[in-house]
Amino acid sequence: MHYLNISFSHKNSTMEVREKLSYKDDNSKRGCLTKLNSSEAINESILISTCNRMEVFCSCSDVALATQHIFEMLAARSGISIDELEGRANIYDDSSAIHHIFSVASSLDSMVVGETQIAGQLKDAFRFSYDKGYCGQKLARAMHHAFKCAAKVRNATDISSKPVSIASVAVAKLKSVLESVEGKKALVIGVGEMSEITAKHLISSGADVYIMNRTKDKAEKLAQECGAKVLDMSELPKAVNEFEILFTATSASEPIITDEIIKICDFDRYWFDMAMPRDINYHKGERINLYVIDDLKNIVDENIGLREDGARKAHGIIGRSTVEFFEWLNTLNIEPMIKEIYQKAFEAARAESRRVIKNGYIPKEYEAQIVKMSEQVMKRFLHDMTSKMRSVSEDSKADMVTSALQFLIQKDKSDMPDKYKCEHALNIIEGR
Repeated sequence: MHYLNISFSHKNSTMEVREKLSYKDDNSKRGCLTKLNSSEAINESILISTCNRMEVFCSCSDVALATQHIFEMLAARSGISIDELEGRANIYDDSSAIHHIFSVASSLDSMVVGETQIAGQLKDAFRFSYDKGYCGQKLARAMHHAFKCAAKVRNATDISSKPVSIASVAVAKLKSVLESVEGKKALVIGVGEMSEITAKHLISSGADVYIMNRTKDKAEKLAQECGAKVLDMSELPKAVNEFEILFTATSASEPIITDEIIKICDFDRYWFDMAMPRDINYHKGERINLYVIDDLKNIVDENIGLREDGARKAHGIIGRSTVEFFEWLNTLNIEPMIKEIYQKAFEAARAESRRVIKNGYIPKEYEAQIVKMSEQVMKRFLHDMTSKMRSVSEDSKADMVTSALQFLIQKDKSDMPDKYKCEHALNIIEGR
């Protein structure tokens, strides 16, 4: 079994490319995961699709075949050639794939280092895949350890001491342009986490905030939580020409603000499009200052500079956590084999005990004692051997030892770790 991660992010792909590769709704995500797992080389998969990244994380039996399948699938959907996709993508397998997913979970690979949204987005991606049956024990183990690593990074560094997100960076950008937003009317379209963070930042800065969403009940709920007002979605054509400040982060598959509803105004407008695909598509430059995700890089670069020391320490934690994860996986391969060896030994001890009693070598009334003695002999004989097996599972000889043992006990390696119930999926879902 191998781990494979194919990543398109703000680091290697333009916004236009990320838009074409994004999966916004549950149906499209379900279709993607179904196609991924249709490959004979892929047995589990998770799709991560956010405003800054689209990644496929999977376990597979053949890295080359799985990679080919993923690129063919993405090319067919996006209309982007396989050559371009291969040229842009970061491809990670086995230890590098685990190192990368640990970095993502720890917010070291984010546009805003230390941002807090990615952990929730990863958990949502895992839950969706796990609940729908697209991933199981293998990826659950990796994701569980990714979140453990992220917790270590948070506790040992200061990169998340002042939690930030794309939304908070967008509000900071607005403040740098206007100096103050106090008393200004601001429209926030959408009710997701990005919109919630934006609304709260604006309100704390003294702005007069209105919430708009296709489902009005959800807008009213968010407005009540934040202390904002609500506008009906039908008022969007009017609102875009009345509000000086507008933030949008919906899950719409097509732009909701286009040339058709934009009118010339005698005041400057400041629009922030934080959606992927983008919510705003216009060609009229009438005093409209539009900022999209990639325009926030200057503030992001400052953020990275301030957190450089913490990031270096975090990378060390991620490296050690990656090594520890594979050492732990090796013990999973060893432990079921040890149990199997003991079971076979005890079966032989009981069979021999029955034989000597049947032949009259030992009286029947001593059967319990002879069985216990035989098992104790086997335990004593196997103790040193199994102790050495456990210790060698943590070094480079592990694969050689497990392969030899698999041959001796005639067990398929791919079956061994999964014989024992893994609680990691439950731990992730319940937030432990």
